[in-house]
Amino acid sequence: MRSSDGLALIIRSRSGLWNHTVSWIRGFAPLLALLCTATIALADGLSSPADPGLSGFSAARLMRIGGWLQAKADALTPSDPVIPGAVVAIARQGRLAYLQAVGFQDRAKTIPMRANSIFWIASMTKPVTSVAAMILVDEGKLELDAPVARYLPELGAMPVARPQEGGGFTLEPPHRAMTVRDLLRHTSGLIYPGMDFADPGPASEAIHALYNAKQIFRSDGTLADFVAGLAAFPLAHQPGEVWEYSWGFDVLARVVEVASGEPFGEFLQTRIFDPLKMVDTGFFVPADKLDRLVDPPEQRNPRFDISKPRNLLSGGGGLASTAPDYLRFCQMLLNGGELDGARILSPQAVAAMTADAMPAGVHFAGSLVGPKYGTSWGLGFEIRTDPITSHAPGSVGSFRWSGAWGTYFWVDPAEKLAVVQMIQAAPGAAGEAFLTIRRLAYGALAIPEHSEPQAVTPPEALGAYEGLYTFGRSTSVRDPDGSAPFGGMGVDIERVRGEIQVLGALARSPAARAGLRAGDVVTAIDGVATAGLDIDAIIARLRGAPGTEAALEVRRVGVEGSNRIVVVRGLIQPRGVDINISLGADGLITEANGLWPILDFDLGKPVPLTAIAKDEFRASGDDRTQIQFVRDAEGKIVGAILDPGPDELRGVRID
Repeated sequence: MRSSDGLALIIRSRSGLWNHTVSWIRGFAPLLALLCTATIALADGLSSPADPGLSGFSAARLMRIGGWLQAKADALTPSDPVIPGAVVAIARQGRLAYLQAVGFQDRAKTIPMRANSIFWIASMTKPVTSVAAMILVDEGKLELDAPVARYLPELGAMPVARPQEGGGFTLEPPHRAMTVRDLLRHTSGLIYPGMDFADPGPASEAIHALYNAKQIFRSDGTLADFVAGLAAFPLAHQPGEVWEYSWGFDVLARVVEVASGEPFGEFLQTRIFDPLKMVDTGFFVPADKLDRLVDPPEQRNPRFDISKPRNLLSGGGGLASTAPDYLRFCQMLLNGGELDGARILSPQAVAAMTADAMPAGVHFAGSLVGPKYGTSWGLGFEIRTDPITSHAPGSVGSFRWSGAWGTYFWVDPAEKLAVVQMIQAAPGAAGEAFLTIRRLAYGALAIPEHSEPQAVTPPEALGAYEGLYTFGRSTSVRDPDGSAPFGGMGVDIERVRGEIQVLGALARSPAARAGLRAGDVVTAIDGVATAGLDIDAIIARLRGAPGTEAALEVRRVGVEGSNRIVVVRGLIQPRGVDINISLGADGLITEANGLWPILDFDLGKPVPLTAIAKDEFRASGDDRTQIQFVRDAEGKIVGAILDPGPDELRGVRID
């Protein structure tokens, strides 16, 4: 994981990093595919995009999504296709407001992406498996708090690994039985072997090494074979005490088979996919649909090779789907378990799945979910619990998850919004798209119409308004995220091969003033070695009250020995949405020059302002954005407010 004093969030995936730091490519390239005309079997409300205004969107601002993705695709070459193409689908208030395919299906960039192109959705399979289990709970065939051993007796004798000083572990009995609820919320005590999602340390390494020693998760095996092999391993944690991303959903898939008496794939088909008309979703792509299968960014693992049938149907990551199909699944959840007369779940089941299900005192292992990230876990989904520290999108109570190659969805019940993004990119390459699509989606929500105040004679001292204003990292008050300033250094760090490496420092930040630079390795902070500390402990040591000092021991390439650098912490204002105001020949001109556009302000596109009152101006764009400047007690301009009122965004002047 990497963090810029908490400014950037990068989630480590199986073989790389999902980088959530965004760089905007200026200017929109022509769109390859505005809307796909392929016939898709959808419900009336989701069959074709309606007027975005009916769903409360600005059509012009929604178009920024496709423009950003197209610019990314156009910037690539066949030899380096990071994001060769994508599909984004957005529904709000039960209507399809946006469906767009851009770029190409193949790495050679010869086959245009289609709205119904087929993607491996990886861990977006987990929510589907959760719904399958909750169907059986609704029917009384499965009990959430029943021991898993009631359905899978072979797992009834699994001991628990107890870490030992200096590494390794001993075995002890479980304090209680692993339950079905534990499988749904990743508190079963199971892990994902070989995946760097867990807390670092010798004991964790020893348990992962044990799980890696035997390959029990094999494409030529079955779910029953997998569970039988799993029975020979210990649990990594006491059930119910630790959240750790795990094999729990593959075990849950086998529980569904046993409780229902049906093969897992058949159960999903008859109970979820057919009723929801998810016509292109399944564990492999039939021969007559292979022309719509999106190329993988790397060789397909045989366990997840959706291009051919296989025996092991992974409940944790085995499905293929399309953006329109998965949007139907999301809309069903948003509707409380029903879509177009087909009831899949009871409203009570959906409410239980999408609420915080974590017991008090649970420890969150790794850097995916937890209070430090403003999130928790329900029964199959990450739940947003804190609008400031969360990297999950939407209102508090929004839920979401993603897949290893860039598939991503979220549902925001407060906004009646569901968004699906489909990308096939190497782990680490799609993270900026996650964050950008989120920002642009919320940034496209309509704002109340402004009255048309009478233009007034502009003040003579227009130059007093010139400067750079930052509005944090949100394009909408409906999606606040990490915009509050904090005391820190403004340094961007990442753990590389066990060491804390500096990736860079914010301009004019305390770290930059102290001389920290890219490539430096921080070996100690105030005398405490960084080796063995998790990234959160390191962030806590980097942050602190403005004016306080921290002494860093730094190893630098080309310099012998260790350097001691003292950094005086300052107030760090998270950046992302910036507008620059300058004085032109005919008056004030504004343009966005941060990571994302906002309201009338596109990146690199100047927009004139008209004075409408003292310290108030109106933009000439479609949104008629109003800007109200803020003065301090001495009369100096120190900030700006965009669209004063319930939807206002407040910014501070930084230059």
